[in-house]
Parts: sequence; structure tokens; C-alpha cells
Amino acid sequence: MAETAAGVGRFKANYVVERKIEPFYKGGKVQLDQTGQHLFCVCGTRVNILEVASGAVLQSLEQEDQEDITAFDLSPDDEVLVTASRALLLAQWAWREGSVTRLWKAIHTAPVATMTFDPTSTLLATGGCDGAVRVWDVVRHYGTHHFRGSPGVVHLVAFHPDPTRLLLFSSAADAAIRVWSLQDRSCLAVLTAHYSAVTSLAFSADGHTMLSSGRDKICIIWDLQSHQAVRTVPVFESVETAVLLPEEPASELGVKSPGLHFLTAGDQGTLRVWEAASGQCVYTQARPPGPGRELTHCTLARTAGLLLSATADHNLLLYEARSLRLQKQFAGYSEEVLDVRFLGPEDSHIIVASNSPCLKVFELQTSACQILHGHTDIVLALDVFRKGWLFASCAKDQSVRIWRMNKAGQVVCVAQGPGHTHSVGTVCCSRLKESFLVTGSQDCTVKLWPLPKALLSKNTAPDSGPVLLQPQTTQRCHDKDINSVAIAPNDKLLATGSQDRTAKLWALPQCQLLGVFSGHRRGLWCVQFSPMDQVLATASADGTIKLWALQDFSCLKTFEGHDASVLKVAFVSRGTQLLSSGSDGLVKLWTIKNNECVRTLDAHDDKVWGLHCSRLDDRALTGASDSRVILWKDVTEAEQAEEQARQEEQAVRQQELDNLLHEKRYLRALGLAVSLDRPHTVLTVIQAIRRDPEACEKLEATVLRLRRDQKEALLRFCVTWNTNSRNCHEAQAVLGVLLRHEDPAELLAYEGVHAALEALLPYTERHFQRLSRTLQAATFLDFLWHNMKLPVLAAAPMPWETHKGTLS
Repeated sequence: MAETAAGVGRFKANYVVERKIEPFYKGGKVQLDQTGQHLFCVCGTRVNILEVASGAVLQSLEQEDQEDITAFDLSPDDEVLVTASRALLLAQWAWREGSVTRLWKAIHTAPVATMTFDPTSTLLATGGCDGAVRVWDVVRHYGTHHFRGSPGVVHLVAFHPDPTRLLLFSSAADAAIRVWSLQDRSCLAVLTAHYSAVTSLAFSADGHTMLSSGRDKICIIWDLQSHQAVRTVPVFESVETAVLLPEEPASELGVKSPGLHFLTAGDQGTLRVWEAASGQCVYTQARPPGPGRELTHCTLARTAGLLLSATADHNLLLYEARSLRLQKQFAGYSEEVLDVRFLGPEDSHIIVASNSPCLKVFELQTSACQILHGHTDIVLALDVFRKGWLFASCAKDQSVRIWRMNKAGQVVCVAQGPGHTHSVGTVCCSRLKESFLVTGSQDCTVKLWPLPKALLSKNTAPDSGPVLLQPQTTQRCHDKDINSVAIAPNDKLLATGSQDRTAKLWALPQCQLLGVFSGHRRGLWCVQFSPMDQVLATASADGTIKLWALQDFSCLKTFEGHDASVLKVAFVSRGTQLLSSGSDGLVKLWTIKNNECVRTLDAHDDKVWGLHCSRLDDRALTGASDSRVILWKDVTEAEQAEEQARQEEQAVRQQELDNLLHEKRYLRALGLAVSLDRPHTVLTVIQAIRRDPEACEKLEATVLRLRRDQKEALLRFCVTWNTNSRNCHEAQAVLGVLLRHEDPAELLAYEGVHAALEALLPYTERHFQRLSRTLQAATFLDFLWHNMKLPVLAAAPMPWETHKGTLS
């Protein structure tokens, strides 16, 4: 395999998480503050607070019990937030700081299902799953009322807008509305006209009229003085929220006459405005196609003039209240992310296909979200054309769609192509020019769709409707589902990967079979052409990635490392490395030359279905079944530069240390060695001090002049030295200085001192035992020496002296 221009020095070594797009709303209540600047919503165990302007999560509040949040409410003065959890605890928050100011037991015997503040922000009413309604004084911190009598779950409570009347309204499972007097501590009336659950209550400005909505497809106007139903308005949909509009003309909403008008949000997925007096619908919002558009909640911020609605797909839509003109969109929860792509010539946006017919386009700089409607079933795959303005999507609705983004970042559908007889699971756009795209389906066929010239002209009117695509070629390619298609960089070859465990190579545009790549033990999830070499990469459910030669269809390399199916593979570093993602939630970086897994990136908790690399090859994008989308940044160059700078600094400091030791400036040398966090160098300095004739005094003077953090580090080093008999003398010398001159209370305040003492004691005892044995042995030798001394004997005559005497 040819060596490419990207040398070893250009290999990537690491990616770090630059940004995450995570779920922040999983259904339930949403609320705006009075200024319309902050949005409050529930996500499991947390209440998230979003900044409306940027879409960023400012605070994520979680109670100490870490249980799911069942209800919350923000006071009308925007100062106090109260949350209730499944652990039957209520928490009062200073939400701007993210701190709990008070925590108390709800006293309900079952979780709190709903809560609301009174207009003065001093009283809080809670309705429980135990059928009880309780009222709390949040200023004086005590419970004021306890109302019984509601059957089943109390799912709705509301205070009368006039605080002097001291009235509380509640509704439970019996579909009746109960009116409670706080003054008399009794139930004044039971309003029965609904036949199904009452979903919302709204009050007129004068406080004499109340509007109730229900899942029985009616809204009722009540006279609060007589407690009688004045008018029943059939709205022909199950209503989740009804909001009374300000009594002022709003021609764009059909409000032309004075009198009460109200807005409904329900299972039809559209906002509608009704005239209360006549019961006529005066405005109906256009409904986008596709399921999941049912509205589950709606709230009006009167001061800010904003209306917020939530859909069953967990999308939040922010409108200008007077005109219902869409201002912002937020994607609260993507469930299972199936594919992701960078979009725009400079990768300024990202597209996310999740377990939904809607596509979500995020602008990376501002976090602005655009929700695209068009497909009528779950979108399965995405791909982007070369220039970055056009992209394609395919779905379970057996169709493919082409979308265009303009320079303002607005995306519209410009073409659609029905024709497959089963789900379309994969799509790939032409690489050289924006001329065609290829789709692969569960019907075992691929189709080649040429792009009409009208589609490519910049003068195409955005409101002219999508162009109908016609397939040029249809080819049955495999015996099982086609999971992946890839077009070669020269637009002349097509690769297909299937559940039948093979990949095949085809000549375009006629789709003539050139060869088969066989060798995987299980189905293939992804095929990808190398941008530089005549090589094809395949990722399989057998947990391996294989590289194949296009000339002879032989397997060149096999990469093993994933513990489960490999779902996506992409070439990086100009074809010299691979990025792969798998069912194990891991993303791996491989170097092709030596088959080495350079790095494993672990930030997902579930299958990583989506993987895409940026044009500049400096960032990667992943999306997984854990509903997270993660943007990764290549930090190889930054880490290499940091490492080089660190090594240079180390060399400079080492030289400085050598100079200080040579000049016998021990204090500076010891401080520098400690700051370098190099125990061996510190040991060398102490050994140098101990070699000095006045070692004891110099060691004391040097150690005692160190800062406290340096002494703590020195104590840690002593623990290590003390484990070795060769270095224990230096450790004991330093310990001796510290124990003799440091105050015991101050010593005990050192960080990690208890663990250090536990580690020092056994080795110190061992050293003293060894010294005792050596001393005993030395004393015994000395004793032996003294007792073995022989008395001085007279010198015996030499033999020749004897012979001399004899001769004479």
C-alpha cells in the first residue's frame, strides 16, 4: 500500500471533547420567567435553566436525594424556584446562584404532581398523588392549609389572580374543579362540566371569569361569582393547555373585536385562537407534516410578549405572542441519534438525524437550532455534497430528500425522491461535483439519482416546492439489507456493504459488478473509500475493520479492538489513519501502517451510530444512542507543542539546579527540586547537603525555610525514600528536622499526613530493627576481639643460631 504525503509527524494522537449537545428536556412542564430571558424545564432528576438568547444551559439544579423531579414552579416575581422530587422533599432555590436555600418534607404520602405560587409569591400550593392539596408559606416557612376530598391524583392547582379573595382551584381524577377558600378553610364549590381530565385553568384580568380546558375536546367559560358554566366551546381536539390572550386587537391572530379570546394547544399540533363569545375559531396555525407534532404544553410570558409551546417530540418552540411568528426553536431531547454531519463550506453547522422524522440543524457558534419537517417516518442516514450547501437525507418513509442551506443558515427541502419499496437506510453524495447521489435500501437495491440542473441554479425560488427526483439506475446488489454505500473520490466507483457479510464494488453510472470482498464473519455496517489510495475500508458486526485492495479484492489489513459491532469508519490524516465507532460506545483512532490503536475515546454510553470528520480534518463529530452529540477537537499539535515546551523548561530548570548545587545554594536548589516534583532530584540535593561538614545545621536551616506546601511535598517524598534502605538515612534526617522543630498541631494539619505516618511507621521500625541487629553483631565482634588477644611470648631462637653454637 502506497505511503502517502502525510508523514509520521502528521499522525493524530489524541482528540478531546470540545462541545456536547445533550438532552435538557424530557417532557413535562416548561416555564418562562417574566422577562422571557430564561426558560425552565425538567430533565429527569434536574431542572434545567436555559438562556433563551443563546440556548445554553446556565444552571442544572438537582436535589440532594437525586430523585426524579415531579413538579416545579417559579414565583411570579422570578425570585424563588421550588422543586419537588419522588423522595417527597421540597427544595427552595436561589436559582441564579444554583443553591438550595431551604429543604423540607412535603408531608404528602405520595409524590407531588403539581404546584403553583400565588400572585404575591408568598404562598405555594402543592397537589399530590395522594389526593391532598397543601398550602405553604414560603416566607415564614410553615404549612398553612391542608385540603382533603379530591379523589385520585391532584394534577392541577391554581390561585385566583386577586390575592385579596384567597381562593384556590384544584382538579383531580374525577374531572371536577374544586374551589377552596383559604379564609374559611373549606370547599366553596365543585364545578362539574368536564367529562375527562381538566388540563389547564386561566383567569380573566378582572378575575370574574375562568377558562378551563380538558381532554374531552371542550373548553368551558365559567362565571366565578355564580360558579356556573357560561359557555362550552367545542374545540375538536384533546387540549393540553388553554391560554387567555390579552384583551387587545391582534389582527394577525384574527382578534378584531373586543372580548375574551383564548389560544389552545393540543393533540392536533397547531396553535388555534378562539373567540369566547361566539365559540368560533378565528386563527389556525399551519401544521407541519409528520408525527410527534402533538403539543403537550404551552405557556405565555405576558410581560415579554412571548409564547412557549412544547411538542411530543420534546422540541420547544418560542413565538412572538401577538403574531405567533416563530422566533426560536430548541431541541430538548433527541432520543437515539442515528447519524450526524458537518454542514456549510466551513463546517459552521451540524445536522442531526435522531429517532424522529424531523432533522435538527445546529449552528455551532450560537447554538441556534432549526427543526426541519418533511419526512413522514424516522430519518436513518445523512450525507453532504462537496461544497457544503446541499445535503441529502433518507428515511423509513422509503424516500430520499435533498435540502439546501442558504447563507443566512436557513434550510429548505428542494427535492424528494420516492421509489424504494422499503426503508432507505443509507445515502451517499457524489464527490467531485454535485451531480448525483446513491441510496441503498432494505429492498436490497441501490438507486442512482441524478440531480436536475434546475436544482443547482441559485435562482431557484425557495417556495416553489421540492423538485421530484427520478432514478437513473436501479440495481439489486445483495441478498440482504444494504447497510452502507460509498462513492469513490473520482465518482466512478460505488461500494456497497450488506447484512449478507460481503461488500461489493460497482462501476458507475451503470452499476456493473466489478468484484466481491469476502472475509467478514458477520454483516457489514459501513464501507468507505480511502481519499488517497486504492483501498476500501469495511466495518463489520464481527468487531473488526478490514482494508481491501481495489485491484485484486484481497484483504490488506485487519484491525481488532472493538468488543462489539463496528458501526462506522472514516479515514483521517490523509488516508494514513482511521477513526472507528462501535456498539461498545467507544471511538478508536488507528494508525494503518502498524495496525496500532493510538487512542480510545470514551464519552458515549451507548451505540455510536454517527461519525463524521470536518473538511480541515481537525475535528470529528459523533452521535450515539445515548442521545448525545459530541464535537471532538484534534489536539495532537497542541499537545506536542506543550510537551516540547515542557521538556525545554525541564532542561532549563535542570541546568539551573546543577548550577545551584555547584554554588552550594542549597535552599534555592531544594525549593526548585520540590517545585519540579522530582523526588530523585530532591534526594540528590539532600545528599549533597549531608556531605557538607556542617550538614546538620545546614539541613535544618534549609528545610525550615521552605514554604508549607514544599514541606508537605518533602514529607511525601520521605515516604518513598523510607521504603529503601539506601535512602532511609536522608528520609530520617528530614523527618528528624520536621519532628524536632515543627509544632505537632501544625504537622497534623499537613495534607495527607495521616497516610504518610501510616506508611512511614512500619519501614522505620524495620530500619531500626536492622540497625539494632547490626549494633549487636558489632558489639559481639568487639567482645570476641578483646577476648581473643594472646599474651606476648619470648622469641624462640632460630635454627641457624642453634647450629652456630654447636659448631663453635
